[in-house]
Amino acid sequence: METKERCGWCKNDALYEKYHDEEWGVPVYEDQKLFEFLILETFQAGLSWITILRKRENFREAFDQFDYKIVAQYNEDKIQELLENPGIIRNKLKVRAAVSNAQAFMLVQQEFGSFSEYIWGFTGGGPIINTHKTLKDIPATTPLSDQISKDLKKRGFKFVGSTVVYAHMQATGMVDDHIENCWKRN
Repeated sequence: METKERCGWCKNDALYEKYHDEEWGVPVYEDQKLFEFLILETFQAGLSWITILRKRENFREAFDQFDYKIVAQYNEDKIQELLENPGIIRNKLKVRAAVSNAQAFMLVQQEFGSFSEYIWGFTGGGPIINTHKTLKDIPATTPLSDQISKDLKKRGFKFVGSTVVYAHMQATGMVDDHIENCWKRN
């Protein structure tokens, strides 16, 4: 049996390992996928990522496959339906934020041509490759995540504090934080 050395945060859980191996730190440029991670990261605020991963398919179904054009049109009936859905995180502020974030997402698209152009503009269009030796070396926030968070909030996004933004940057490959001995680093 082959064993790969992975970043320590994902060890001993098959779902976490699959996410680490196939998604975390891989650059994402498609608006639909960027929106998906934005929604998931905002719901993760204050919770563990594995909780969100385990509910990811429920979120996908509940939020119309993360189609931001549909989510932006959610009315009060749909919001109430989401708040009664035991398969997702039923936080009223986060559910409402998903709707307003979809609306803000589309305004960013109008201004920049795509959300991808906007968000990747902060890194010059490519990933920032970090060289952390251990998990303890990986920050929760950076000056860049502070800057992006501030700009997103100015544009009307909610639940996009610097920690959430940095997690989004890691998830979408804007930063590569795989530690030195992780097989993904090599």
